[in-house]
Amino acid sequence: MPVDHPDHRPEAAQDAAGRAGTAGIGLSAVLAFALAQGSWQWFATYIGVTLLAVIVSSCRPPTRTAGPRSAYLRDLTAYSLVIGLCAAIALAPMLQRWKWLLPMPGTRAGCPALGTYESMRTEAALADLAARDTASLSQARHTRSHEAVADCLSATTTLWLPVYAVGVAALVGLGVWGFGRYRSRRGTTEPA
Repeated sequence: MPVDHPDHRPEAAQDAAGRAGTAGIGLSAVLAFALAQGSWQWFATYIGVTLLAVIVSSCRPPTRTAGPRSAYLRDLTAYSLVIGLCAAIALAPMLQRWKWLLPMPGTRAGCPALGTYESMRTEAALADLAARDTASLSQARHTRSHEAVADCLSATTTLWLPVYAVGVAALVGLGVWGFGRYRSRRGTTEPA
């Protein structure tokens, strides 16, 4: 009786393993997103890129199947949304810092005013110390102002981040779907 080589598993087993991998990476991305506190830091880019590398290297896109297409569409949707979420996490620090990449109409402009307000609040809270050490007061004002602006930009970035995530997911889904159609028309099969 011939024994199957582990690299030649049936397509159903490979698809099930791919679904489990997609689900695991999706969970990792959601946890990274949920645990992010305050301003989006550059480590989020590292996390997002790492999750993208894991999903691209270990999870194949869903394979078009004959018969009912609902399983294929569900798998394709899950795969695309996870990639979109990972890409959004990777892009978040850039979206927060670079106005040209994420204009955030009506929200970004208010953040510097919030920083000014926080600077004045800090000065008022530390007014009795101002005569003793003006350099420390200036540093405290600058630090609080910077934190307030970063937190404001982070909050508005997080509000707009789903737009970028869904956009990436739509592009990935359409790309995988189109490539699958092209392959099925050509009658090629993917090597195991």
